[in-house]
Amino acid sequence: MLFNLARSLEILERTPAVLLLMLQDLAAEWTSANEGPGTWSVYDIVGHLIEGEKTDWIPRMEIILSDQQDKTFIPFDRFAQVKANKNRSLAELLSEFAALRAKNLEIIHSRHLTGKDFERTGVHPDFGPVTLSQLLSTWTVHDLNHIAQISRVMAKQYAAAVGPWTAYLKILQQ
Repeated sequence: MLFNLARSLEILERTPAVLLLMLQDLAAEWTSANEGPGTWSVYDIVGHLIEGEKTDWIPRMEIILSDQQDKTFIPFDRFAQVKANKNRSLAELLSEFAALRAKNLEIIHSRHLTGKDFERTGVHPDFGPVTLSQLLSTWTVHDLNHIAQISRVMAKQYAAAVGPWTAYLKILQQ
């Protein structure tokens, strides 16, 4: 599928509700466990999504759409959530994510983006020139990636409990 803003918005608008329905009121055994050293828990993943809403997608879009000469993006701290969310509940994180996403979607709608806007570029610190359509496509797939990651982290909590069915459950083999 080629980039289409309406198709991206179908995913971006639903992600907060998907996460809320999937995660609210779950026992901490589901949300605080990870896949081993150096991996993230559900709690960490939601925190990471919040940091993206604050410092990644819209700030980078605004750089791309600006008239400034230097369109280099500020590097995104993929681990900022570790310090930012200490002593906060998952319910608080889910609520903040939903509020930030709603605000960011309002910004997207207010920009009345056109085909020419999607071709405009910014400079990613690792990848070099990237288009607005690539950024917005990545935001969409980023959501889907982390929903899948959340499912995998949670599924692995029952890895031993499923016994021989592990052979049929690809999510446990990743």
